[in-house]
Amino acid sequence: MKLNLNDYRQRVLGCWMGKNIGGTLGAPFEFFRQVNNVSFYTQDLGGEPLPNDDLDLQLLWLIALEERGLDLDAARLAEYWLSYITPHWSEYGTAKVNLRAGLQPPFSGIVGNDWKHSCGAFIRSEIWACIAPGLPDVAVRYAIEDAIVDHGDGEGTWGEVFFAAAESAAFVCDDLATLIEIGLSYIPADCGVARAIRCAVEAAASDMDWREARDEILRQHRGATLFGIPARTSAEDRAKGFDSGELGYDAPVNVALTVLALLIGGDDFGRVVTTATNCGEDTDCTAATAGAMFGLMYGMDAIPSRWIEPIGRQIRTLCLNLGELGHFGGQVPGDVDVLTERTERIAQQLLARHRSRMVLTAEPTDTADLPIDALYAAESLTRDLATRVGVARHRFDFFTVDVAYADGPGIRDGATKAVTLTIRNTYKAHATFMVRWHLPEGWTIEPSAAGALLCLPPIMSPQASATFTVQAGRLTGPVARCVAELTIDGRATVLLVPVIFRNGNLMG
Repeated sequence: MKLNLNDYRQRVLGCWMGKNIGGTLGAPFEFFRQVNNVSFYTQDLGGEPLPNDDLDLQLLWLIALEERGLDLDAARLAEYWLSYITPHWSEYGTAKVNLRAGLQPPFSGIVGNDWKHSCGAFIRSEIWACIAPGLPDVAVRYAIEDAIVDHGDGEGTWGEVFFAAAESAAFVCDDLATLIEIGLSYIPADCGVARAIRCAVEAAASDMDWREARDEILRQHRGATLFGIPARTSAEDRAKGFDSGELGYDAPVNVALTVLALLIGGDDFGRVVTTATNCGEDTDCTAATAGAMFGLMYGMDAIPSRWIEPIGRQIRTLCLNLGELGHFGGQVPGDVDVLTERTERIAQQLLARHRSRMVLTAEPTDTADLPIDALYAAESLTRDLATRVGVARHRFDFFTVDVAYADGPGIRDGATKAVTLTIRNTYKAHATFMVRWHLPEGWTIEPSAAGALLCLPPIMSPQASATFTVQAGRLTGPVARCVAELTIDGRATVLLVPVIFRNGNLMG
């Protein structure tokens, strides 16, 4: 399949510009539950956009790709979280506390996280789509590694997966209804995000106007307003009974309102971003994501200059540690043009791995050899995505090892906990692993602290698993660290797999 290089650049540039515009437009109305009446920017911007975490974190992921290469996973992204992301609010702060205590993704995004269903993940999906244009299955694998760091198994993760798939497919498919269905194919049909999206689609297809559609989405899928503050809900919405909801349950309604804005606005950029803003809720996130999706579908030239001129093409940051990255490191892109150039360089590297499926070329885009069905999720991928949100995954050169806990990683003094190790052979040769456990003093494990496990190549068997029952001794810190040492006789292979238990003595 061929994707015209200039067309690719125009879509990526449109994505980043749409993100900047939408985030700036929606920022003054963020997390107010009310119907707004916005037709253009409401602040004096002085030729610059407002800073926004929606874009900031994606700048960091670009830097991570440049520094560490294409093989990013949640563990590597977690290191960047701890080094460079400064806020401590909501899911960001909870994840960083968990990571500093020693918990690994996805448990960093699960344990004690009242905001795992919130919006912090779906707002950073575009980088994965832009480096994997027309390859939604690749984009979502990056997206889920990103999302689980601070959203774990929550709805926030499925919001990012949905948008990463739809946005990647937008490079080769121009039908919004189809893009929505492609995105939905990658997430569980019964998750809150999927149900809210279908509500938006049905409402937009009915005789409702956008206000009525917005109310229907809130009626069925809302969470609480910001920290449940009563003043954040308008009198009109209180009268409708919209002043209640689960704290932190923000992704389903905001993803749905973004989809609604895209459906209502069509090919009119201004109508897309103003509809997103006028629906209320997390307006900088919804308008920014809707603006980015519009840019990916229609390109930079479809964004009217009247929306660009007040903010220019610069990027302003809010959430990054600029001591190392900014003035001294010089790594943060200064404008959307540089961001687009650097995004393209990573995309070229990734597409070199997938050259049999997609190439960027000077020739016209040619998708004749691409059945639309190929953009939808394969059943094996959806199974793996569903598994990924519940296991700590460790990648090695020829194997991956998943660590799964019965009922999470918490354990109390003297209690037992079942732990399952699942080894996947990603290469060609049989391997018999010796498994040896290294435990804190006073801890025991059944059936044995040492044993053998045969792992066949993927063509013969997908995985090999063994379940162990650990009995804790006395816990004295926030976590207890164990190690499963996996070796192969006759080879130098050593896989050291950390197995981390959270001190549950005083916690639920």
